[in-house]
Amino acid sequence: MTSHVAHKPSGGTHRRTVALFGGTFDPVHAGHIAVAQAAQRRFHLDTIYFIPSSRPPHKSVRELTAFVHRYTMTALACADHPGFVPSLAEAPVAGAPQHVFYTIDTVRRYHREHPEDHVYFIVGADQFLEIPTWKNYESLLDACDFIIASRPGFRLDALRLVIPPEKFGRSAAPDPNKIVLRKSAVHLLTTVASHVSSTEVRERLARKQGIHGLVPARVEEYILGQALYR
Repeated sequence: MTSHVAHKPSGGTHRRTVALFGGTFDPVHAGHIAVAQAAQRRFHLDTIYFIPSSRPPHKSVRELTAFVHRYTMTALACADHPGFVPSLAEAPVAGAPQHVFYTIDTVRRYHREHPEDHVYFIVGADQFLEIPTWKNYESLLDACDFIIASRPGFRLDALRLVIPPEKFGRSAAPDPNKIVLRKSAVHLLTTVASHVSSTEVRERLARKQGIHGLVPARVEEYILGQALYR
């Protein structure tokens, strides 16, 4: 299996601007795609890597749909969008013990493979508010810029509360939706808001209700064809 390295362009000195979009994607839904599209437009991203995790720290493997299904759905969702790339960076390794993936390790690995790229990490506002519980979160704040997908009424000040004071930069940001840190920045993405959730999609399928419009069409076809979440 390959990771980000398989998608590295050959030749040239162009410094790419990329975003890593991690999650369980169980399943990937229309809200994920809308956030990625908004981020791609605002930050002129060359590539957004969608990274399904085989085992995130906060969930047990038994709670998740098999990785092969989640990766396939993610790949199908990316197929119609130039610059959206499914990544196997957190794929399970055949024959190895089940490995827990941490964001800091994935970001560091990307930097090793693509040291010239400018890296963003896309995350939801509610998830960012829990960042003090993440592994080596202070190092993570230094390792990449963050794009925060906000919900209606969310304020930038809430993000400041979970950032250690010593991380803040010396100058204020001219952008009211940006927090300048000493080694990175945190951007609030306010141009999109979606109420769709993977939980809602799974629950509707369990009740044998339709999910049209909640997930990309290719993903809906795959879910129904594989009888997932029944």
